[in-house]
Amino acid sequence: MRDRVSAAGWDTCIVVNDARIVLGRLGRSALTGGSDATVEQAMSEGPSTIRPDTTLEAITQRLREQKLTTALVTTLEGTLVGLLRLDDAERALGRG
Repeated sequence: MRDRVSAAGWDTCIVVNDARIVLGRLGRSALTGGSDATVEQAMSEGPSTIRPDTTLEAITQRLREQKLTTALVTTLEGTLVGLLRLDDAERALGRG
């Protein structure tokens, strides 16, 4: 998994089931560590998410306050919609 994520240019990996329901997230430490742990063992369960109808202004404020660079977007049922980067959100708001 580390090689696939690295080759794609990412430093995080969202773990989903066959129905695209978010199960967890593999962060930098899990992806750069030398452990032979399985994805299930290494992932952080229940990552924080936002809904698609949250305003960009609210998302960027939340990300800045929490010193985060990305927001995981899911439906109410937990289905993965996407990952929003703070720099993309700020650019869309004319701040970047």
